[in-house]
Amino acid sequence: MTVILLDYGSVLIFALTGALAASRAQLDAIGFAFIACLTALGGGTLRDILLDRPVFWIENPHVLAICLSAAFMVFLTAPLMESRYKWLLWLDSFALAIAVPAGVAIATSLNHSAPIVIIMGMTTATMGGLMRDVVCNEVPLVLKQGELYVSAAFGGATAAVIAMQLGMPLPASLIVCGALTWIMRSGSIQFGWRLPVYRSRPPKTK
Repeated sequence: MTVILLDYGSVLIFALTGALAASRAQLDAIGFAFIACLTALGGGTLRDILLDRPVFWIENPHVLAICLSAAFMVFLTAPLMESRYKWLLWLDSFALAIAVPAGVAIATSLNHSAPIVIIMGMTTATMGGLMRDVVCNEVPLVLKQGELYVSAAFGGATAAVIAMQLGMPLPASLIVCGALTWIMRSGSIQFGWRLPVYRSRPPKTK
């Protein structure tokens, strides 16, 4: 039940971010629905294919209704928003903090090793947003220099694995995972937390 709720929550919030990206790209209603579904379902679909398990939205098509409802809501309300990009950033941070635990929980339930659990948490959380930004011709959030995005997903998933190995029950480990993921990502948005960025030295002049 916990896994289902996490998947549903991440689908809803990622769908909202997809629809906001569609609004920024000035797409029509069909474009809103497509980008919302792509964003919400992309990471979970890739996760399920890699884990050789039934794809969650094919097994439960009701998930599509969540995506379409989110797209319709944003289609109606986006013009009223003062800063759609700011809304997108913050909603995306919450989606990230829900999707990482969802991926971790599913991989754990299948008794995979720690590295696979971490990778599946990261995949679930990052791939849908990457698809959204590429299709909408935005610089992908996952690739912005120095920003804590993939690193936030990695940190949260790793914290969950460590917590479970120390004997913490799965639900508590998932809370730790989501909290750390969101703290890292929101800190990057609000306070400018960054990773060091490689900068090549300018060529020496004679």
